[in-house]
Amino acid sequence: MTRNRSTRSSARTAPDTRRPGGSGPRGDAGQPDDHPGGAHELGQNLLVDTQVIDRVVALVPRADRPVVEWAAGRGALTLPLARLGRPVEAVEIDPRSVARLGRIAPDNVTVTRDDILRHAPPSGGYDLVCNVPFHLTTPVLRRLFTLPGWERSVLITQWEVARKRAAVGGTTLLTAQWWPWFTFRLDRRVPAAAFRPRPSVDAGLLVVDRRPQPLVPVADLPRYQRFAAGVFNGPGRGVRDVLTRLGAGPGDVRRWAREHGVGPNALPRDLDASAWVGAYALGARRRSR
Repeated sequence: MTRNRSTRSSARTAPDTRRPGGSGPRGDAGQPDDHPGGAHELGQNLLVDTQVIDRVVALVPRADRPVVEWAAGRGALTLPLARLGRPVEAVEIDPRSVARLGRIAPDNVTVTRDDILRHAPPSGGYDLVCNVPFHLTTPVLRRLFTLPGWERSVLITQWEVARKRAAVGGTTLLTAQWWPWFTFRLDRRVPAAAFRPRPSVDAGLLVVDRRPQPLVPVADLPRYQRFAAGVFNGPGRGVRDVLTRLGAGPGDVRRWAREHGVGPNALPRDLDASAWVGAYALGARRRSR
């Protein structure tokens, strides 16, 4: 990682010798390649719609903690974020975009040249903003969910991805596996015309918040995620049948279904966060016997 030294005193430099990999090409020495290509080659669709930009900024909480922007591009979001008056770290791998941002960034912005899949955010609390390169959506989300410290993430992703993460039209396994620790909200659809170059599909504005109090203890995360995968992939005519086959008592399953409004033909995709936590508790009750 290299931090760009701007013409302003606030842009810091700090070399990084971490191993290569992640969202962009790397040179032989493990640093980002000096010529990784333009926006199209990097999978970047740069945001140009001012109404969408304003909405992204409006979704960032008004707080004193820093803002980290991944995949900052040419600064379409960086400069409006800077006007919030909070410290902003803009992370971008393209050296030309980094150089441009370093020249125009105000004093409260630090421009960092780095791979967003390797970047180490601040150790304290922060909020994160990212216009996610579409081809990196899944690794970016998985990386994000495992990072500590951030309170809210405002993400631009492919439309179908945003819908799935927010459980619009049904819950996916990935959402179910992280629901006890995060909330997901679909804010709006972002038309393909809002980007340059124009992508082939629309995008969505997704807001992810860390729950102040997890619904499941963090220590249970691996076990809970295995449980969720087992329910999604388990045999049975519906989720109630699956839970019974996994060892939950039939009476317990019936009580759980009544409490959470789970019908006899409901599938795992039909469960909300509360129902998932309740289903996991059935397994915990069985293990404690």
